[in-house]
Formats: sequence, C-alpha cells, structure tokens
Amino acid sequence: MSTETSTAARATLGAIGIGVRDLQRSADFYQRVLGMKQLQTFKLPYMDEIVLGLEGGRGSAIVLMHWTDGSERHYGSNGIKLVFYVPDPQATAQRFRDDGLEVVREPAPVPGLGNAVVGFAKDPDGHLIELLQATGRPA
Repeated sequence: MSTETSTAARATLGAIGIGVRDLQRSADFYQRVLGMKQLQTFKLPYMDEIVLGLEGGRGSAIVLMHWTDGSERHYGSNGIKLVFYVPDPQATAQRFRDDGLEVVREPAPVPGLGNAVVGFAKDPDGHLIELLQATGRPA
C-alpha cells in the first residue's frame, strides 16, 4: 500500500436529505420527538432547507428539504428509512402516537437480531423511522 493511499482522507456520509411538505412542522417534530437540534438553515432560489443533528452524536445529519419553485413533489413515497438508536423505543413510539402519527410496528425484541428491541413509525410526511434500542451500542 502506498503512503498516499494510507494517509488519504476517508469518505464520510455528512447528511441525508428528505423532502417534506411543511418545513417548520417537520423540524419541530424531529426536535421534539427525536431530540434533534437545528444546525443550519439554507434558503436557496428553489428550496428551503433545515439541517438537523443529534447533540454529541457521531451520526449523519438530516436535511429537511422543501421545494419552493412550484414543482410537484410526492413527499413520503421515496422508499427511505431513517434509523434512530434511542434509549427507550417504547417511550419514543408513544411520542409518535401523542403527535398523532402512526406506529407501524410496536417496539419489541427480535430474536433474529439478538433480541434487540426494534420498532417502526412514520414521520409527518410518511417517511419510515426505525427505532432501535440504544443500550449496549458501541460509542
């Protein structure tokens, strides 16, 4: 292996962008229900964006994108899944319900995954959110 290859910077995933119907409602949801913090905002000629991340988290950010150019968008039908490690998946699922949102699968142990607690819910635009038990997850 050459020195150039071994000292080269590694690629990292900085953020994942998802389209949303109501930028402020979605930002409020991710902050209240999942504990994210607003990192940046952008106002582009064709879209507005809010970048959210988890405090002290090493994971990637989410970019909430709302098109302002009048183009037709089909929010929530893009087949994506966002995965969150949370301390209490049942309590997090309840926060989704309290917000009037669908819990697709109640958090429960999954034998094929070493009994890890896994649940699924949907955000305000119908994007699938996977809730995984955070306990014992490597830092």
